Amino acid sequence: MFAAERRQLILEMVRANGAVSLRELARVVQTSEVTVRRDVRALEAEGLLDRRHGGAVLPGGFTRESGFPQKSHLATAEKTAIADVAAGLVEEGEAIVVGAGTTTQELARRLARVPGLTVVTNSLLVAQALAHANRVEVVMTGGTLRGSNYALVGSGAEQSLQGLRVSRAFLSGSGLTAERGLSTSNMLSASVDRALVQAAAEVVVLADHTKLGTDTMFQTVPTDVITRLVTDEPQSHDDRAATELQALADQGVQITVAGATAPATTDGMQGRRPRRDSPLPVQRRGGPTAQLRSAPSGMLEQQAGERARVADMRRR
Repeated sequence: MFAAERRQLILEMVRANGAVSLRELARVVQTSEVTVRRDVRALEAEGLLDRRHGGAVLPGGFTRESGFPQKSHLATAEKTAIADVAAGLVEEGEAIVVGAGTTTQELARRLARVPGLTVVTNSLLVAQALAHANRVEVVMTGGTLRGSNYALVGSGAEQSLQGLRVSRAFLSGSGLTAERGLSTSNMLSASVDRALVQAAAEVVVLADHTKLGTDTMFQTVPTDVITRLVTDEPQSHDDRAATELQALADQGVQITVAGATAPATTDGMQGRRPRRDSPLPVQRRGGPTAQLRSAPSGMLEQQAGERARVADMRRR
């Protein structure tokens, strides 16, 4: 495929989906991510798209929302890994809320195996995934059906959540930044997501690497409200995604990386890259954590000479 043909296909995919990862672009055009990255840079220079962490989006700063058929084919392996980890956070007999989205749909398929679970949702796809689960109770909100993502929205959905209290909320969205938190492209969806968050003691965000650093129109969950982020491991060359994860961790968000060597985490960012601009602390015996410092050689010689002089005087 010639470069012009590749770039035209890349542009068509971004226009159709709103946001596409480099991995997906490389798979479709059947070339390396290095080549795709070069094509994306060229298209960005022409003002036809914008580069984002590990992918490309429509130009203009805020991505539009893709429909369910497009979303369901994006980052499928990453969403599966995220759903596997997120399902491990849910305990038997728990009551949770699960928002709409393709990643939360994957989570719901795994929750069908958790006995005694109560799931409150505004998503028809989540409810469908749990419809035949034994010992799992599904509670649906009211509202108006939004066909693009099979979710119930509007005042009916929000009112049905009033007075509800559950242990956790699992939410997805269109974008996630440390500065603004989770966001989405639709006002009605954002409003229902905010109502879901108010019903939960903890908020768990499920977002693959293509959403890191992406900002969309309507904020749903501010960063300081997010308890935990479950995401996939950023590409090794994607320093911007790693920087975004670090910024989220610095604001107190617990980061769990699906596919990492040790996906579980208790506090702060799992598997974070060490900061090269600060020396590593060393725990000294019998004292607080301190930085290693080396004494000048002249000072050491002077101290040794003084000790020898004192010892000689004692012998006399």
